[in-house]
Amino acid sequence: MAEKLWGGRFEGSTEELMEKFNASIGFDQRLYKMDIEGSRAQARALARMGVLTKQELEQVLKGLNRVERELDAGTLPLTDDLEDIHTAVEKRLTELVGDAGAKIHTGRSRNDQVALDERLFLRETVANTIAQIERVMGAVLNVAEAHLDILMPGYTHVQQAQPIRFSHYAMALFWMLARDRSRFEDCWKRANAMPLGSGALAGSAYPVDREFLREELGFDRITENSIDAVSDRDYFLEYLSASSILMAHLSRFCEDLIIWSSSEFGFVELDDAFSTGSSMMPQKKNPDSLELVRGKTGRVYGNLMSLLTAMKGVSLAYAKDMQEDKEPVFDTAETVQMSLSVFSGVWQTMKIKGERMADAIDGTILATDLADYLVRKGVPFRRCHRIVGELVKTALARGQKLEELDLPTLRAASEVFDTDIQEILSAEASTAQRNLDGGTGRDSVLRQIEAGRRLLTDGEASG
Repeated sequence: MAEKLWGGRFEGSTEELMEKFNASIGFDQRLYKMDIEGSRAQARALARMGVLTKQELEQVLKGLNRVERELDAGTLPLTDDLEDIHTAVEKRLTELVGDAGAKIHTGRSRNDQVALDERLFLRETVANTIAQIERVMGAVLNVAEAHLDILMPGYTHVQQAQPIRFSHYAMALFWMLARDRSRFEDCWKRANAMPLGSGALAGSAYPVDREFLREELGFDRITENSIDAVSDRDYFLEYLSASSILMAHLSRFCEDLIIWSSSEFGFVELDDAFSTGSSMMPQKKNPDSLELVRGKTGRVYGNLMSLLTAMKGVSLAYAKDMQEDKEPVFDTAETVQMSLSVFSGVWQTMKIKGERMADAIDGTILATDLADYLVRKGVPFRRCHRIVGELVKTALARGQKLEELDLPTLRAASEVFDTDIQEILSAEASTAQRNLDGGTGRDSVLRQIEAGRRLLTDGEASG
């Protein structure tokens, strides 16, 4: 059993069951690079205060480099009796350099140490997440641009509503992802505060130069309150929340694409690289990539709820409950990044079946266009709605499309109808009337795509 850093006050040894129950090293070992980075900065700060001599500082830095190499190579045993990665690094450092290593924790608590490691981890994780979101956004832009003129039925309540461009649909995903990116950027800003010097909760009794530590570790600012600094897990909760919203967005589009890839719809076909088959039915091509993204959304939601629940009753400043913060975040980071990679691959490779989409447009989808025609002729909208509703009923009874109704039938419903009605009775004409900003008209979608390109290149969008 390793000697405990806190063992001086205790007479008996820790029960083996408690040893295992208490240990976090099984999962927090992934923070070892962040922990060593923080310890390097801590050593330099201690040397500035005179706690470490120049020679001791050199010993400590060389020792930390060796510990990192051993952890990189997997040659340093990380057993439960070490408790956590902070203890493991410090113990090995002290074995290598002696008393100089034992000085490294001067003015530092594991409370502010873990807060530092987590913030360093989160900065890296969020930066990677943003980069992956941008890859998906780029893929969606390319698909929208390549299929600008494909028309399809737009749906509300899973019922055909109005004609839209598939490119317009794709751009809806783009703007949702843009909001996701913004949320992670905000999360990164709030997480980018340096907590070292907070100690256990009251602040260090040593004149630690926190601004020096901030600069060494590349933070924007220092934390303002030592109690808050060691109590705070908002940065993790915010990351989990942003991840949950992101996964909700991916899941909704997965749902559409899963349905659309069925033989009944046939709007899209997933590439073989992102599909699987059946062990029994030779004909099957299953959209398992999308189904797994949809399914893993619940996993990410669960991680958010897990940490919210763990934190809800923790009094200030620190309690062991907060050890439960890491596994939900680590799991979410892996899940989100894998989901984004798979989702991006689907969009880059799937086949868009434009003819099938256009053929699926049903015979009543232009009803709103008929009503709008009457409005432009001066008929109050509510009256137009009823007139067109009656025409829809007639068309359905005859087995005709609205655009197939002859002029006498239209005039019987309203004398306002004239020969110019044929100019608006097509899906193309319907979308062409919607060129206002944000609409499904061709020019409008082009403006969206241009704005999207600007957003990805320089962070600004207009229109």
